[in-house]
Amino acid sequence: MAGHSKWAQIKRKKAAQDAKKGKIFTKLIREIMVAARMGGGNPENNPRLRAAIAAAKAENMPKENIERAIKKGTGELEGMRFEEVTYEGYGPGGVAILIEALTDNRNRTTAEIRHIFSRIGGNLGTTGCVSWLFHKKGLITVRKEDVEEDKLIEVVMEAGAEDIKIGDHEYEILTEPDALESVLEALKKAQIPYQSAEVTMYPETTVKLEGKEAEQMLKLMELLEDLDDVQRVYANFDISEATMERLAQ
Repeated sequence: MAGHSKWAQIKRKKAAQDAKKGKIFTKLIREIMVAARMGGGNPENNPRLRAAIAAAKAENMPKENIERAIKKGTGELEGMRFEEVTYEGYGPGGVAILIEALTDNRNRTTAEIRHIFSRIGGNLGTTGCVSWLFHKKGLITVRKEDVEEDKLIEVVMEAGAEDIKIGDHEYEILTEPDALESVLEALKKAQIPYQSAEVTMYPETTVKLEGKEAEQMLKLMELLEDLDDVQRVYANFDISEATMERLAQ
């Protein structure tokens, strides 16, 4: 399974312990605002806003917070304006890293990200240096204990899924971004629970890391994602699940 997906599993476990709701809400509100500004405040006609609202509801964000963020995005309420910036770079072992940020001060964000890279032993690259390794995909994870493999394959493939990757504890279902909702609907209809669903940047190839490099890579991911301006971090590392669990303690 791709590094980003494994990291997402660890984050879900850590989130229950860390209770960083304030930081999570900050990122979600920014995404809702930008989505509403770019595509309008009606989620029925704005897929990006619809996805942002779904993510906010999954984190139990109050309805009034969501509505206020939409109004700030459309200009009905006064609010800060954020610009989308993408950063690319290399981590330990030559891992490709793609960072999506929403910022009101590009110079500040760039300086903060560059500082983190230099601390951990990576480096910020030029535009296009690693983005070609990633493709936008819908990604759904389902626990293996919740469904038999044959049944899952039948349900999601008929609904338009592209591929299923089998990990030690989870299935990864890959779709085209536009097919994500139809596959989710098929899972719900078949009463198959899923752990997570998102549109993500999925890597073509992965880089296997062990030992110190694995430890540095996870630290780099944590520091980058801890920045308020950083929305998402994608990376093509491959670290064994046992090592991930051990380092996440």
